[in-house]
Amino acid sequence: MLSIRNLVGVGIGPIDFKLAGGETAAITGPSGAGKSLFLRAISDLDPSDGEILLDGEDRSRIPAPSWRKQVAYVPAETGWWAERVGDHFNDTPAAIRLLEQIGLGESALDWSLPRLSTGEKQRFGLARALLEKPRILLLDEPTSALDAANKELVEKLLMQRVADGVSMIVVTHDGEQAKRLRAKTYRIEAGKLEATS
Repeated sequence: MLSIRNLVGVGIGPIDFKLAGGETAAITGPSGAGKSLFLRAISDLDPSDGEILLDGEDRSRIPAPSWRKQVAYVPAETGWWAERVGDHFNDTPAAIRLLEQIGLGESALDWSLPRLSTGEKQRFGLARALLEKPRILLLDEPTSALDAANKELVEKLLMQRVADGVSMIVVTHDGEQAKRLRAKTYRIEAGKLEATS
């Protein structure tokens, strides 16, 4: 259970929010409304005030690296630090299994970063986060650059994780995607969050 009370950060708040294990929330709203800022505040990447609890344990009592491993934020544009894709994965066999589920095979680990499309980077970034086995996934438009076939593969993988008890907050502009993910829907406008279903 992720429980948020009176969250206030740069451009957002105050926000109260709860997300149970194995539950998905879809966040919509206009550009600049605070959707990404909300995810970054939860993941402790931007300064914020308020109370954020994971299964009753306060974020302030958990070292930031440990928190971010359990509450994984995948931005719309993921960061990279090495030239070769495979150098970003510590567990190669597990990475291959994940990549094959989202339309990328073992050979993709030898690709160089400059040759990747935006959609390929999105899928690699998601796989990198999933390998850490987070309890909460914070996904910022995770399929915005994907074609229909690859979007379906990613959504299927995400639904498998939800079935295993992982919770997700997904920022999306695709109302149909929210339905496919069986998500409760919310809208952020001017930094304020409201449930819409």
